[in-house]
Amino acid sequence: MGSRDDDGQSAEGQGYAADINSIREAQARIAPYVHKTPILSSTSIDAIAGKQLFFKCECFQKAGAFKIRGASNSIFALDDNQAAKGVVTHSSGNHAAAVALAAKLRGIPAYIVIPKNAPACKVENVKRYGGQVIWSDVTMESRESTAKKVQDETGAILIHPFNDKYTISGQGTVCLELLEQVPEIDTIIVPISGGGLISGVALAAKAINPSIRILAAEPKGADDSAQSKAAGRIIKLPATNTIADGLRAFLGDLTWPVVRDLVDDVIVVDDNAIVDAMKMCYETLKVAVEPSGAIGLAAALSDEFKQSPVWHESSKIGIIVSGGNVDLRVLWESLCK
Repeated sequence: MGSRDDDGQSAEGQGYAADINSIREAQARIAPYVHKTPILSSTSIDAIAGKQLFFKCECFQKAGAFKIRGASNSIFALDDNQAAKGVVTHSSGNHAAAVALAAKLRGIPAYIVIPKNAPACKVENVKRYGGQVIWSDVTMESRESTAKKVQDETGAILIHPFNDKYTISGQGTVCLELLEQVPEIDTIIVPISGGGLISGVALAAKAINPSIRILAAEPKGADDSAQSKAAGRIIKLPATNTIADGLRAFLGDLTWPVVRDLVDDVIVVDDNAIVDAMKMCYETLKVAVEPSGAIGLAAALSDEFKQSPVWHESSKIGIIVSGGNVDLRVLWESLCK
């Protein structure tokens, strides 16, 4: 099986899988391969929110989402012998496309295990970037076992969607940029799923300014992170049910300690609020945002947030708009009906 010698496994008392140094190293490593994404704001949305909101638009990132940061950091950190046999991953969409693109940039094969229920637009992205699509059933067990079979057959290195120090470090570069662009931000709202993005953001933010509050935004139909925080241990749900297809994974053993210790709260919103936030992004910001990317705005506008102590302590809020790969076919079909 393909593997790294230095896999970033954490242990009690040995700190987290990533830190500000590994995140800064990632920023230097991936600079030639990613965009520095813009910040958007809207006085109209600020008036509704009652706060100043700064949208970090990873929907304008290469491959349409932040995932290219972690994927390119992971792939360009490989030595030539590791890279020669290619890389493999399992993903419902954005990470899959990001690995395919980063592998293409490095000139190595990419084997992408995709569940059968993945959005068509995201599958097409993988194919466009030259990734070899291998189908699995929709369960995480099927995804992981299929990816392991590919590893055994090819010797490819697994590029994990979230539970890996190189992935976490790459995603943390979002926060470095955000705080360079708007240094006065006091709160950051981040979508949460497997926890790679929010772990990187939290580690970077708290190192730069320990008083910054980090809030996770999570769909009600996949609220394992909120349940995990309440229970003090990783909770895995028997099933998930949400429009936010990118937020259906569960926390890993490397991301959970960061979420447990450094994420100040989890805001849970329902799918209707996510759809309303997508509509607001399109109509007011003039940006097409996928459900997972719009959840931060949904959380910022939610009653749960406005009733929390953090709302009263926050004035300038950064929102990570994680991606913009919307399956418009579904929209067109619904309009035709």
